[in-house]
Amino acid sequence: MTGRFISWIRALCLLSCLLILTGFDNSPKPGQVLDEARAAGRDAASFPPADEDYFQDMDGGISLTPEEIKGRNMWLMWSGGNDRFWDGMTASTFGGFDLLKIIAYDPTKKIDRDWRWNWLGLINEPCFHAPSGPDKDRYGLLLDVRRNDCPPDPFANETKYPGVKIGARGTTVPIGSYYGYPTGIVGLRLFPNPEFDEAAAKRWDPNKYFTDPTYYNDKDLVRPYRVGMSCGFCHVGPSPINPPAQPAHPEWANLSSTVGAQYMWVDRLFIYSAAHDNFMFQLVHTYRPGTMDTSLVSTDNINNPRSMNAIYSIKPRLDQALRWGRETLTGGQLNNKQFNELNLSGEIGDYLNQLFEKPATSWTPHILKDGSDSVGALGALNRVYLNIGLFSEEWLLHFNAVAGGKPISPIEIATAERNSSYWQATEATTPFTALFFLKAARPDKLKDAPGGQKYLTPDQSLLDRGKQVFADTCARCHSSKIPKPAAGLDPAGCAGGGYLDCWNRYWAWTKTDDYKQQMRAIVNAPGFLDNNFLSTEARIPVTLLQTNACSPLATNALAKNIWDNFSSQSYKDLPSVGAITVHDPFTGAPYQYAMPGGGRGYTRPASLISLWSTAPFLLNNTVGPFEQDPSVDARMRVFNASIEQMLWPEKRERDPVLGNKVPGTIWRTDARSWITIPYGFLPDILRTSTGVVHDLLPQLVDAGGNITIGPIPKGVPVNLLANLQPLSETDDPLQRIAHAEKLVRLLIRLKHDLFVMPKNASDAQLLKVFSNLAKPLLELSKCPDFVVNRGHYFGTSFNGEPGLDDGEKRALIEFLKTF
Repeated sequence: MTGRFISWIRALCLLSCLLILTGFDNSPKPGQVLDEARAAGRDAASFPPADEDYFQDMDGGISLTPEEIKGRNMWLMWSGGNDRFWDGMTASTFGGFDLLKIIAYDPTKKIDRDWRWNWLGLINEPCFHAPSGPDKDRYGLLLDVRRNDCPPDPFANETKYPGVKIGARGTTVPIGSYYGYPTGIVGLRLFPNPEFDEAAAKRWDPNKYFTDPTYYNDKDLVRPYRVGMSCGFCHVGPSPINPPAQPAHPEWANLSSTVGAQYMWVDRLFIYSAAHDNFMFQLVHTYRPGTMDTSLVSTDNINNPRSMNAIYSIKPRLDQALRWGRETLTGGQLNNKQFNELNLSGEIGDYLNQLFEKPATSWTPHILKDGSDSVGALGALNRVYLNIGLFSEEWLLHFNAVAGGKPISPIEIATAERNSSYWQATEATTPFTALFFLKAARPDKLKDAPGGQKYLTPDQSLLDRGKQVFADTCARCHSSKIPKPAAGLDPAGCAGGGYLDCWNRYWAWTKTDDYKQQMRAIVNAPGFLDNNFLSTEARIPVTLLQTNACSPLATNALAKNIWDNFSSQSYKDLPSVGAITVHDPFTGAPYQYAMPGGGRGYTRPASLISLWSTAPFLLNNTVGPFEQDPSVDARMRVFNASIEQMLWPEKRERDPVLGNKVPGTIWRTDARSWITIPYGFLPDILRTSTGVVHDLLPQLVDAGGNITIGPIPKGVPVNLLANLQPLSETDDPLQRIAHAEKLVRLLIRLKHDLFVMPKNASDAQLLKVFSNLAKPLLELSKCPDFVVNRGHYFGTSFNGEPGLDDGEKRALIEFLKTF
């Protein structure tokens, strides 16, 4: 080794020792903490749901019952105390993610309210306009101002909805409402920061907050507001059938509560600077618009951006769950709320009560794409609130946010029931949200959209041909109306250890003339599309789909992992699907990868409802182009280009490095980047030592005391680093040690090989360092599948069945437009 590298090792050892010291664990233990509401003496009953029909123009102006109104209000307004969590995420991302900077305008730049839509894809809230200057009553920040012609925001009513009085609330800051103040962005609410005491107020400088990195990159900076997030932030979008004339200035009538945030740029949202030399930005830059990795915080060390689900046709979805959505629950899974506990009356109550059979059978739809949320519809809905930060006092004790590297343990529903008033209030109100979905989540038909009729063919013979193609090729995965009994799946479905045998029987049956004749009759019957969820929601083996395997490899719902209580025993008992073919990201060479079992390896098929409006396609939005335009014409341009790529896979994007050596494209860094931890976010003991480390190794700690790791050259497969497995999944201590040794050897060699490169090394030279370590990097990968837009070759010769001819594909497309 060189003398320089020996010095680096010494510096690294010093840094490691300091990190160990700072990591001495005297923090609260899981199960022992209260949420802020409970600590302040508030119970669940003190958080009644809002009853104002403020959003009556949304969702097509549909008429709602009082309970359904409360359900929509919860979906759009309730954050359940997660402002605490999102405030802490700024430190967890070393200053990269800061929601207050998204809400407030930079005083050094022109105030541009349209920027939120044009750059970030966020929904500007109606009834607001941009400020003319800083607001001294709001700590000098430039915040949206409510229009004089609009009524007051009812949810900010501090008398009717009093906030939680803790810390500085009621002294240096108001108490506020438990729904917060409006921000001018749908789904984000402002809450007075209880830590903003007199000392914090004296230190606060709204200009430095935007202009001085030494000021805003400080983990001890206290902002006057915390920002809460509702489910609506990721699920409200422009209505496909009543789009806004000006997308940056919608009216409520132009918005849908359930279509999904199809236009959101999470990379630009998550890393405020959007600096391409920041590897964290390179990671989230893989998120195509409208996608998000919902496991980014409670990380499973797999980069897994997936599209934000549109919510449609809940009743047909539940009908199908009653046919073959049987899941067996055990242990903590049984603590999930079920509809039959709620004493709902009338016809709807009788219907929903069927979804659970005592003692342990849940009839459940599969909301998540890997089919893991399998404990009932209410359990799936309640879990979402935990995943966006509710009861973060407990949740964050079970993992290291974003970075990982700590063994994950389950958050238990019983603990939330005992220690979180916000959780109890959430459980009490989500049934109203379910009722709202049952009423309002209706399909958006192209025929009902302005100008949509011109895109629909009047040729009935062409449509009839498309129906036959759909019946023979697509309906086996994309229709909730299929022949009865369905081989392998009827009666009552099939789950658990024998599932793969059931699935194989079903798939073989769908290739027979018997199935096709029955399915054609169903598709040709009047009303086929009425009350059809257009998905079976069966778990499809990735060996058949051939799509990217990272989603079905997700581990957060496995036994003993963070969402253990929210996945069924049937899911956890699923067998391995076998081996898949993956490709070396440097050479393109194919090799076999054995898929693990225990729940992994499956994907539930997407619903094709309103398919014309939801392109681009596949679960990561990688098939098709994107336009920041919600008009009908733009949606149809994107649909036509995307559906062609689906049915003619040879038209899909190819990797710029490997070309036809791999069946698609690979996410690669588009610039040289570093992992940077600003000085202000280091633990105090490290701040006092960075000068010493800088003297020993300026390549690791710069003159400003910031830790920098790199360079990572342009062209490195992002997931080569993002999917590294820091901890072994086994409980065997010897195997855990062996895994750790392999990881440390790899990292030391990688750092050494980068360290000895000349300062003026080219990206090609640096890239060679990574390619030389391909074997150990791939061995330590939790998902070594790098091709992101492959698979779903049904109807093509790529799938081992006779492919459709061009005429059949064109006819199918015409039929799909009517969905």
